[in-house]
Amino acid sequence: MGRFGFSYIGLIWLLMLFVPNLLWARAKPQWYSPKGENRLLQVLERAGEAGVTCAALLFADFNLPLAPGALTPWSWWLAASFVLMLLYELWWLRYFTGPRTQRAFYSSLLGIPVAGATLPVLAFFLLGIYGRVIWMPLACVLLAIGHIGIHLGHRREL
Repeated sequence: MGRFGFSYIGLIWLLMLFVPNLLWARAKPQWYSPKGENRLLQVLERAGEAGVTCAALLFADFNLPLAPGALTPWSWWLAASFVLMLLYELWWLRYFTGPRTQRAFYSSLLGIPVAGATLPVLAFFLLGIYGRVIWMPLACVLLAIGHIGIHLGHRREL
C-alpha cells in the first residue's frame, strides 16, 4: 500500500516533469489550443495528474534505501524509470532547440509515440512498481488514458 512520508525521489521526478512544462507554458505556441478536446479525457487526465503528484510526494517508498548494499535487483525498476525521465528531458531539449511546431510537439522519440506524453507516464508507472505503491500505477492508468489520448487526438488532427 505504501509508507507515508516525503519522497525526495518523487520530488525530483516531478521537477523533471514540471520545469520543461512551465517553460513551454510561459511561451505557448500560437497554434496551441485545448479547444475541442474530449471532456472525459480531460477529466481523466486531471485526476491522473493529481493522483500521480500526490503519490510521488507522499510515499517514502520511492526513496533510495540508505543501508549499504540495500540496492537489489528490484532497483532496476527505479533505474528504468529514471532512464525514461532522461529520455523525456531529451525529447524536450529536441523540441526547444527545434522548430517548435505542432508536429514536433506531438512527435515520437525512439519509436515511442507522442513521447512528450508517453515517456513521463511510463516513468511514473515504473516508479510505482519500484516503490510497490499501488496508487501510483492506478493514477498512471488514468493519466495515460487522458493525457496520451488527448495528445493522440491532436496528432491525428495534423
